[in-house]
Amino acid sequence: MEKNQIFEMTIEDMSEQGEGIGRVDGYTLFVKDAVIGDRIRGKAVKVKKTYGYGRLVEILEPSPFRVKPGCPVAAPCGGCQLQAMSYERQLAFKADKVRNHLVRIGGFQPETLPMEPIIGMEETAPYGNGEMADPTIRGPFRYRNKGQFPFGRSKDGRIIYGFYAGRTHSIIEAEDCLLGAPVNRKILETIRSFMEEYGIEPYEEEMHRGLVRHALIRVGYHTGQIMVCLVINGNNLPNSRRLAEELMKIEGMTSVSLNINREKTNVILGNKMVYLAGSPYITDRIGDLTYRISPQSFYQVNPVQTERLYGKALEFAGLTGQETVWDLYCGIGTISLFLAKRAKQVYGVEIVPAAIENARENAALNEISNVEFFVGKAEEVLPEWYENHEGASADVIVVDPPRKGCDETLLCTMVKMNPEKIVYVSCDSSTLARDLKYLCREGYRLERVQPVDMFPQGVHVETVAFLNAGREQN
Repeated sequence: MEKNQIFEMTIEDMSEQGEGIGRVDGYTLFVKDAVIGDRIRGKAVKVKKTYGYGRLVEILEPSPFRVKPGCPVAAPCGGCQLQAMSYERQLAFKADKVRNHLVRIGGFQPETLPMEPIIGMEETAPYGNGEMADPTIRGPFRYRNKGQFPFGRSKDGRIIYGFYAGRTHSIIEAEDCLLGAPVNRKILETIRSFMEEYGIEPYEEEMHRGLVRHALIRVGYHTGQIMVCLVINGNNLPNSRRLAEELMKIEGMTSVSLNINREKTNVILGNKMVYLAGSPYITDRIGDLTYRISPQSFYQVNPVQTERLYGKALEFAGLTGQETVWDLYCGIGTISLFLAKRAKQVYGVEIVPAAIENARENAALNEISNVEFFVGKAEEVLPEWYENHEGASADVIVVDPPRKGCDETLLCTMVKMNPEKIVYVSCDSSTLARDLKYLCREGYRLERVQPVDMFPQGVHVETVAFLNAGREQN
């Protein structure tokens, strides 16, 4: 295979990032926007010794799993890698990914793997403000309660907003993202009109100039409350009060703020907040619990599936009211408070001070007193607690780490504390498999694995795993 060579092949598999995989005379090619089962014509754009990457030129014979994307910029945007695939096949793809990681990385036997059918998402429900998705677009869309939209200029000089193209920082203009709340479009248009009226420049990343970098929007799924946080490359925004007045006219608008980020970085939020109108936070509910959410809070983006995910975690914990529970990487206390309602005592650990402040506020808001929160790295806080408290133990440990998974120091301390149950909530099944392998090697048994599709149209999948202590290993 040579660069720029035209080829034809059938897509036989999908990569973890949603690229179609096929072979030409034994040579493997990855092709973006191709769906398993497609017969395609492609062009080789990057060639290595044993594999290469191709660009989709033509679909010669469409896959039975291929559907027409509802979004006109689904392909260049890259945020919805699977939108051209039927939702049923998306679920199978994600379940296969979890299963393959557990077998290949975790070393579990496929015939005895206790994995349950993936929990998919049903048709989109209305937001708290009653707005619905386009009825002509079927499937799970409009589920994201958070969006981060970069601003820039088009080649013809217009102010635009949208999303970065896959693996780049080039903005793909998107008037309306079908994953987000319908009200986002009105908010973004209000911001753009304000910028045009007052001559306010969007940010240019390469030159590190211009003022408006991103708009962060959160919408309370159950409450309809809306938050807008404009990220700026400066200490103030001219005529900001005027913008706040216009945004506050939008039904449900509850919080308008500025975030100051003058660093030359691709990290979206800076450390300084300036509140312009309304409250510093919005509220939303998961089950019968209410949470305060600030611009910097971590909060699951799919509220419908979050209830199912946390419901499974709570089910796996099997609490009776007598347990001491540790919730590691607890964020703003979302899982901690669920656990506290059925446990004797819950301890939460999170590295972000603002998140712990939110967690304590959320505990007070829900009148929950049997929970205590600690600021720090889980791999430092838990070992220190264990060493300094003689006889320290836990009945249940819940972990919900970032994509890199758990530090081995933390896993070691967890084993020393000898909880009867470990519930592991994972956003990356490869690091989940690695950590489960460690825990099972130390005497735990993997009892249940439950994938939950939190991100329809995208490639990521959440998984809840349940481990029991003191049982014979496979």
